[in-house]
Amino acid sequence: MLNIQDKIKGCIITGAIGDAYGSYYENIEKKNDTSTFYPFGRPVIEEHKWQITDDTQLTLATCEAITENPSYLNPEKFADKFLEYYKKGKITGIGASTLKALRELEVGGHWYLVGRSGEYAAGNGAAMRIAPIAFCKDISNQTIKDICSITHKNDEAYIGALSIVIAIRSVLSGEWSGKENLLEIIIDRIPDTKIRDRLIEINKIQHTSDLIDIGRFGNNGYVVNSVPLALAAANKIQKIGLKGIFNRLIQIGGDTDTNCSLAGQICGTLLGIQNIPEELLNNLKQINEYDWIVNTVNKFINKVQTFKNQ
Repeated sequence: MLNIQDKIKGCIITGAIGDAYGSYYENIEKKNDTSTFYPFGRPVIEEHKWQITDDTQLTLATCEAITENPSYLNPEKFADKFLEYYKKGKITGIGASTLKALRELEVGGHWYLVGRSGEYAAGNGAAMRIAPIAFCKDISNQTIKDICSITHKNDEAYIGALSIVIAIRSVLSGEWSGKENLLEIIIDRIPDTKIRDRLIEINKIQHTSDLIDIGRFGNNGYVVNSVPLALAAANKIQKIGLKGIFNRLIQIGGDTDTNCSLAGQICGTLLGIQNIPEELLNNLKQINEYDWIVNTVNKFINKVQTFKNQ
């Protein structure tokens, strides 16, 4: 029986694994020569070096904001922490919406007024960092929306992030054990949006289609593509396993670091840290930031008011 600590570690660290592995392949043009695709389990070598990106870095920033303010999750605290990371050079590969917000925060902008709005704010930057919120008690959807809106003032971006929170909490509550249909759980709990429409489309074919086929709906950084794809991938954990999920998401291409990270966060919560394949953990241990990741997660576990299911 997994405890909440195992699930939190599984969530954040497996998300980092997906990010680090997927980042190497992000937006690489596919070639007919399949020898360029490295199999899982191969040791990390210079031409195939794992590295984390803003997906993991901003997730860790979210962990720190909660750790430092466990009973008062004001969006301003998250904005301050994101800005701190930015000033210290602790974020790489920043998306346009997040970069705009950080630059405006740097010159004194208020968290509620900075960042992008409209259709160009429908990226996955809010969804990719939201996972730690799922482990907090008594967090309203409005607070989640406010935290998202620091960088992404867009309903689809918010619903994408909310969908990730719902997925993780469905694991914590025991509603999703990997056998049930995760997509239907989420479809029933989010409003009428393009994300919901996409999930409905995928749900119609997911049982008769490989993840590669589902990936044809879209694989880029548009939240309507990335979040449903990651959820569909996580929903196949019992069928193809964690390595199979990462493998297929990388083959699908596009925003591979975020797609793998999001799926990894959900699957890692389900599996717990003890059930992550050893070769994947060993590869993550070779990156320079590994100790930082582990220390941040441990502090988060010690401070956070967890979702009630211990």
